[in-house]
Amino acid sequence: MNSLEQLPLWVEVLVALLLVISSLFALIGALGILRMKSYFQRMHPPALASTMGSWTVALASILYFSALKSGPVLHAWLIPILLAITVPVTTLLLARAALFRKRMAGDDVPAEVSSKRSEAGN
Repeated sequence: MNSLEQLPLWVEVLVALLLVISSLFALIGALGILRMKSYFQRMHPPALASTMGSWTVALASILYFSALKSGPVLHAWLIPILLAITVPVTTLLLARAALFRKRMAGDDVPAEVSSKRSEAGN
């Protein structure tokens, strides 16, 4: 297929719909940051929305390039798979760092989970 030929209309519509859905996920994540009050609440909307947004963009990319080359093009799945692995780990590390800072500042935060286990075992 050369650059002058067009894709089928259903492919273009589906790709456009998937891209609009991904932008809605990004908007929902941004609104979640604005509406939530504490740091820990603000961590969840962008993490969840960016994960779902990246899956829809990857699906749109796979659909578009597979239709363009008349065969499956699946290497775009690598991006959301890596994001699905790294985003939760990063979110957990950021939450732990924020809890550590709050504990060092003397704020009222939940006790460490590891200290409860050692007390229960005695």
